[in-house]
Amino acid sequence: MKIILSLILVLFISLPIANSAESSSLSNELVNAALSRTNASVTYDGAYRKIAYPMGDVPADVGVCTDVVIRAYRAIDLDLQELVHIDMSQNFSEYPKNWGLNRPDTNIDHRRVPNLEAFFKRYAEVLVITDDSEDYQPGDIVSWRLDNNLPHIGIVSNVKDSNSGNYKIVHNIGRGPTLEDMLFDYKIVGHFGYLPEKAED
Repeated sequence: MKIILSLILVLFISLPIANSAESSSLSNELVNAALSRTNASVTYDGAYRKIAYPMGDVPADVGVCTDVVIRAYRAIDLDLQELVHIDMSQNFSEYPKNWGLNRPDTNIDHRRVPNLEAFFKRYAEVLVITDDSEDYQPGDIVSWRLDNNLPHIGIVSNVKDSNSGNYKIVHNIGRGPTLEDMLFDYKIVGHFGYLPEKAED
């Protein structure tokens, strides 16, 4: 089993970051997928549910901030549920222990912001955190800590706010997936570019 997991890691998680042309194309795909999420009617609900694995999902009409990211990546054929689980299975000590678990759980691990942050720190391009909006480009993943210290995550869109000039963020902070100028509303703690080359069929 460990050999199989290792092979999957090599094929999927450790894929090289796409070159500039591929990255631009994948970024556009990811942004379009994220923007399409804003057309979905979703009630904010982070309740624990048993879901299928891989490609498992909670009901389409519910979700939280992480589900925006998960569903956008699935639209470009990257399943964060599987990728996070595979890595956690082999590197559990590298992930947060906020929930008192002693082993991975495919139902919930990928739906927790700190776990996505840990995964992206390990396999994505870790980008600079600044107060300059020009440093945040379409397709980037940004995570925050809200005023109550709860974690939050979203995707930078290609739509600029006419007043601030910031790229708007696709996220779900309680009102369903929305497109808002909120990049600097909370403390930014993570900034990533995750656009690995797709595996050949």
